[in-house]
Amino acid sequence: MVSLFVMQTEYELRILDIDVDSVISKLKSLGAKHIKRSKMKRLVYDLDIKPGVLKKWLRLRTDEEITTLTVKEITKQSIDGTKEIEIEVSDFEETRKLIASLGFKERFYQENKRCSWDLDGVKVEIDTWPLIPTYIEIEGNSKEDVEKTVLKLGFTMDQTTAIDVKKVHAKYGIDIHTIRKMTF
Repeated sequence: MVSLFVMQTEYELRILDIDVDSVISKLKSLGAKHIKRSKMKRLVYDLDIKPGVLKKWLRLRTDEEITTLTVKEITKQSIDGTKEIEIEVSDFEETRKLIASLGFKERFYQENKRCSWDLDGVKVEIDTWPLIPTYIEIEGNSKEDVEKTVLKLGFTMDQTTAIDVKKVHAKYGIDIHTIRKMTF
C-alpha cells in the first residue's frame, strides 16, 4: 500500500511589535492556559530554491521537549497560505545526522524564545527573536478561530499580518537569509 502525505493548511496570523506584559495580562484575564516557556532551536534546509526565493523548505525544530521535522510551503501570503506536513521525531541531533546523510545541507540555524498559551483551543505564541521586537503568532484550526482570537485579544484585523518570518525580519531591515547562525 502506498501512503500519500497531504500537506495541511496552517491557519496563522502575526501581530508585530507587541507589549508583552499587556498581552500576557489579557491572556490571563480571558482564562488562557499557559503551556510553557521554551527556547526553540531550528535548522532549515532547502527543498525548492530559486534565486532569492525560499518557498518550500525542510525544518528540524526542537523546544527541548518536542522535536519535529516539517516540510513547509508558502503558496500565498494570507492567513491560509502556508501548507505543511509535520511529524514528531525522537531526537534533534540524530535527525540532524540522518538529514545530512541524505545529502541535505543546513542553510540556517536559528533560535528564538517562545511563551506558549492556549486560548479556547487556539495557540497564542509570544515569540522573541534576536534583533527584532517581540510579536505574537495566533494559530488555529480555521480562519474563523484565528480571527476571533485576534479580536478577543483586543486587536483589529488591520493590526495582523500573514507575512512569514523572513518578511517579518525584512520589515526591520534584516535579511534573515544572510545570517547563517542566529542566536541569543
